[in-house]
Amino acid sequence: MPSHPSSLPAAVLSGAGPGLHLRAEGLSFSFPDRRVLTDVSLVVPAGRPTGLLGENGSGKSTLLHLLAGDLSPDSGSLEVPGPVGLLRQELPGGPATAVRAVVEDALARSRRLEAELVAAGEALAVEGGEASARAARRYDALLAEATLADVWNAEVRAEAVLQGLQLGGVDLASRLDEISGGQRERLSLAHLLIARPTTWLLDEPTNHLDDDGAAFLATAIAEHPGPVLIASHDRAFLDDATGAQLDLDPAESPAATEPGGLTAYSGTFSDYLLARFEARDRWEHRFRSEQEELKELRRAVKDSASVGHEGAGLRSEARITKKFYADRNATVVSRRLREARARLARLEEEQVRKPPAELHLTHLPAAPGRSGGGVQLALSAVEVAGRLEPTSFSLSAGQHLLVTGANGTGKSTLLDVVSGELEPSAGTVDRPRRVRLGHLGQDDLAPPGRTVGQHLRAAAGLPEGEGRAVPELFGLVHPRDLERPLELLSRGQLRRVMLAAVLLDPPELLVLDEPTNHLALVTATRFEAALAQWEGTVLIASHDRWLRSRWQGEVLALG
Repeated sequence: MPSHPSSLPAAVLSGAGPGLHLRAEGLSFSFPDRRVLTDVSLVVPAGRPTGLLGENGSGKSTLLHLLAGDLSPDSGSLEVPGPVGLLRQELPGGPATAVRAVVEDALARSRRLEAELVAAGEALAVEGGEASARAARRYDALLAEATLADVWNAEVRAEAVLQGLQLGGVDLASRLDEISGGQRERLSLAHLLIARPTTWLLDEPTNHLDDDGAAFLATAIAEHPGPVLIASHDRAFLDDATGAQLDLDPAESPAATEPGGLTAYSGTFSDYLLARFEARDRWEHRFRSEQEELKELRRAVKDSASVGHEGAGLRSEARITKKFYADRNATVVSRRLREARARLARLEEEQVRKPPAELHLTHLPAAPGRSGGGVQLALSAVEVAGRLEPTSFSLSAGQHLLVTGANGTGKSTLLDVVSGELEPSAGTVDRPRRVRLGHLGQDDLAPPGRTVGQHLRAAAGLPEGEGRAVPELFGLVHPRDLERPLELLSRGQLRRVMLAAVLLDPPELLVLDEPTNHLALVTATRFEAALAQWEGTVLIASHDRWLRSRWQGEVLALG
């Protein structure tokens, strides 16, 4: 079961001792409808930030919740130096809670530790004998915990964190329901960094960070003396912030054993990519070679065990033995038969399992109704009070435009105006009615009470009761998931479904808000490549440095 000690010995203050390592051994976990993790073992050393990778639905978030103590494993054990900070936990208080109260809550532990340390020091000064020894041990333990939490710099850290995560301009008196969703997510990250727990479990920490915010977070991670485990699809951030990777995707293993576990890689994310692709190639080559050898061995055993004329029965071992000294040819046949049978039995037991087909984007639909160069979208001095400064641009058929800018400059607001979900305070939006628009929001929610198949059939315009057939899945959705409720999907799986739903009614104008958020690395990379070749019109907002560094279209910088 999880171990979350409230205090640590002074010997671990250097951050290098085994007492600060996160460890898990043989973890398995199942939901009522499926097994998620099988026999997962890992070590995350203090001072070596580690990436947690895997396909959407591979169990990354589930593993983080197990390590945080939110879930109990079906089997296995784990040791996590506490206290533990899990980024995706809810902010303290409800919608009416003020931002200031969240910051105060994050500072509470540092203030408590400092007060307890002062009291322990005073007790140490007056105690004597055995009581003095107990007081000294308590003082040492509190000093170790306070040093690890950096309690003496807590107030300064709070101010630096708010500024570094672009929250310095937020009125501390504002209620949580009065700030944007992106600001709330950054405030959740700020709460963790200010509180400074010993172990950090970060699930997609950069989804609402611009370049400066991501750089600030990478620095904070590098300076943290405890274990840091990061589940992220931000390829550039993983390159900057991590020095090791843990991959939950299937790896080469014997077919006779139950699939599971994870694969550890040293180095940055780019190092991991090269090693992973090489490992996959070796696995596929070994599987093909073994299957070819198995086919040859089975044929050899069959041929060697047959008499050399038409219609004869099988040669038995007893008959071969009787002829051993009389027939040299029979001696050779018998030896070869034994060797082939032994090799066949050994290979059938040791052969690797078949590499599973990787789920990835196969293609984008053809853009319908493209007419030569006609304007499909025009904005003139469009403004949303307090959220978007006056903005003007136009898009012709087939043109691709990337919207960039720091947090708060109005990227999502602009896309909501274009899609018709938000009315501008001023200015005009001109989009011909004939132009079909497809909009992927930044954090689309799962419609309650609907399965994946029902949602996709509705997106394709199929009536209820049409059966299970969905016209196209684009390699984004596994057929086995069609009957699963949307509410049970991971954020990455839901993202895939929402993207597939947009593509099922092929748009002429594709409006995408942070499309690579939550997408697995292979899917995100293939999607970017397919988008670059798509003949339709694209308006996209993204903070993804990997995507932006490879963008070939036009760029609009807000702010």
